[in-house]
Amino acid sequence: MPELGRKGRAAVLVLLAAVLVVVWTIPHPDTWRWPSDGGGPATRPADRVVAPARVPDDYIWIGRERVKSLPMSGPAWKNVESAAERPATMPDLSEQDDQTNVAILAEALVFARTGEKTYRDSVVGACMMAMGTEGGRTLALGKELTAYVLAADLVGMPPGPDQRFREWLRRVRERRFPSGKTLISTHEDRPNNWGTYAGAARVAIAAYLGDRADLARAARVFKGWLGDRSAYSGFTFKDRAWQAAPNRPVGINPKGAAKYGHPIGGALPDDQRRGGGFVWPPPKENYVYSALQGALAQAVILHRAGYPVWKWEDEALRRAFAWLHEHADYPAEGDDTWQPHVINYYYGTDFPAPVPAEPGKNVGWTDWTHGPAARGTGG
Repeated sequence: MPELGRKGRAAVLVLLAAVLVVVWTIPHPDTWRWPSDGGGPATRPADRVVAPARVPDDYIWIGRERVKSLPMSGPAWKNVESAAERPATMPDLSEQDDQTNVAILAEALVFARTGEKTYRDSVVGACMMAMGTEGGRTLALGKELTAYVLAADLVGMPPGPDQRFREWLRRVRERRFPSGKTLISTHEDRPNNWGTYAGAARVAIAAYLGDRADLARAARVFKGWLGDRSAYSGFTFKDRAWQAAPNRPVGINPKGAAKYGHPIGGALPDDQRRGGGFVWPPPKENYVYSALQGALAQAVILHRAGYPVWKWEDEALRRAFAWLHEHADYPAEGDDTWQPHVINYYYGTDFPAPVPAEPGKNVGWTDWTHGPAARGTGG
């Protein structure tokens, strides 16, 4: 694909705006407001996992004030800044390994820290060009879309482009792919990396749109995936060799679970199975980290909206990392190295977390936003 720098993307945005039949200038009514009295859009009682703890009037991914306090020096800053400076290829939501998405997220983060307008123009142009490139499989859309939504939120889209982006987001989460699945149904059916990536994109969209009802539903599904079958249990599981209770399968095995005397509490059964049937020592299965990429992105966004996700199911996400380190002897590597920064930030743990870290398939740059320099800053 041809490379297109920030100025080029901004120029394309101007061209797109020029050919619009209608230009919207009124901000969309779906702003992010959750009154403390519990008002707002109705949510079915069964979808209420827990009421959000605060009004989420800030960025979806990171606190506005916190990002302004992060250092503009050191290897983590240089990592995100260098990515923001590199020319990026055209967005392609149908290509599951396209790294344009996390490059655009880097530009948005640098804009949020510096206020440099050229970064914002580039992000807006990229979000506009990403629309309509979806196709193929929900896996690609789940991997690619989250970063664009977070980037759009960080820069604050102009009213006209924002209106178009919001309307497209409403459509794309319901788009039916050749498999018959939508982004939402993938989240609710697939208990592995397909579902977690789709879930991350879903909660990012719901947060961006201020869709309280769908965010509550997504939170319920996520809690079910973590192990609370009373919250949600509609997943389609495959081989259950790694399940602690095969007749009651979950996304992360419960605390203290064992099989043939071996500890499997914290294992991700529906991704661990990709390495074969149950054996010990456990295979170093990369699909587990892939699933956690989507799960951690969901967790950060839901946490920002007030859901106590880090505590759910006996700290299931912390236990997943502990199991990988203590029993699978498998620390994060490559494009999974952004993940331990998130776990360490929210749990106060000390899992190996390199700086600089590589971005993932759907988000990244947490060595700067959630790394050692950010510890203890809240949000």
